[in-house]
Amino acid sequence: MAFLGNGYCSSGSEGEDEDEGMEGYRKGGYHAARPGDRFAGGRFVAQRKLGWGNFSTVWLAYDTLLNRFVALKIQKSARDYAQAALHEIELLSAIAKGDPTNSKNAVQLLDHFKHAGPNGHHVCLVTEFLGDSLLRLIRYNRNKGIGLSRVKEICRSVLVGLDYLHRELGIIHTDLKPENVLLVSTINPSKDPVRSGFTPILERTVSNQYSGSVISFSEKMLKMRARRAVAKISLRRESLGGVAAEMEKERSLDGISLKCKIVDFGNACWGSQQLAGEIQTRQYRAPEVIIGAGYSYSADMWSFACMAFELATGEVLFAPKTCQGCSEDEDHLALMMETLGKMPKKIASSGTRSKDYFDRHGDLKRIRRLKFWPLERLLVQRYNFTEPDAQGLADFLRPILDFTPENRPTAAACLKNPWLN
Repeated sequence: MAFLGNGYCSSGSEGEDEDEGMEGYRKGGYHAARPGDRFAGGRFVAQRKLGWGNFSTVWLAYDTLLNRFVALKIQKSARDYAQAALHEIELLSAIAKGDPTNSKNAVQLLDHFKHAGPNGHHVCLVTEFLGDSLLRLIRYNRNKGIGLSRVKEICRSVLVGLDYLHRELGIIHTDLKPENVLLVSTINPSKDPVRSGFTPILERTVSNQYSGSVISFSEKMLKMRARRAVAKISLRRESLGGVAAEMEKERSLDGISLKCKIVDFGNACWGSQQLAGEIQTRQYRAPEVIIGAGYSYSADMWSFACMAFELATGEVLFAPKTCQGCSEDEDHLALMMETLGKMPKKIASSGTRSKDYFDRHGDLKRIRRLKFWPLERLLVQRYNFTEPDAQGLADFLRPILDFTPENRPTAAACLKNPWLN
């Protein structure tokens, strides 16, 4: 899987044709792990790399003490990355302590330690092994939406997690998106080490580049990239023979467990100690964050609503871009208003950046003509929802997408919504 941000792992891949590159393996950077490498005094044995992010790589590992597979996140060794890992450990420890039955749908931290390697000392986090991300699920079904009954099931799981984080712990996730919610099981059973009957690797299977190996890590990476390039060419050639049409068909989601958990707390914060600067990935960013008006737990709820729309339709709700004479932020605000109506003047003028985007009347300065396309009409005309289905989904999402953060329902309130039940 590819990591966007700090990242947690899944067994599938949103970006299987990408890797973290060789340049990150240097002093202060990634640790070059190998299948069979042992960590924490030999307890955890690396099996295969699951993914990577700007801060870390994540490996499937085998816990020889408890005889189970786990996810091992190995942080870069530079001081800033180590500090970020310690902050994440603080939050994950609180999450685990408050959920001894592991029922609150947030990833469980199992252990943490430091590992010394050629590039420095790396903070390592051990978590439960989970399955594919919701982004992977969306893409698995060819970005066609996964059906409203499945959307409701996933929404209930995510809302249980958010209610726990917000109400019981006082944690704001700040980066909720499909990549950061993982299914408990994998979509493909062969990718699950338990369901596939994978035999743990307990000895090193690849020569170590630091002990005079014949093939260096750099050479190995180059060979991997070459093989991937050949595979891409082969796939393109096959598609010309008719495979492309087959790929457009929807896949069956029957039998896939939709229980899921919120992961990646590398950017999370306590509600009483908010992070400075911008939060949230662009497409899921709340309007108050864009205009610099501060944020609270309701920013997570905005991201949740955007994610629910994406699960239902297969496409992001807001996909802003830089336009001629306007910024990406302004386009984002315009897209919001075209779907949700004009932003109240009180909200539009409440941020530190409001004057950059709005005039004194609360209108956008550089985007004057808005094409209003309400949520219900969007669902019916663009995504072919029936009128009742479109109305039900819109009625559920619209209050969560209120421009006034205080007006948005909490996760607990959303769990009581008739549409989910």
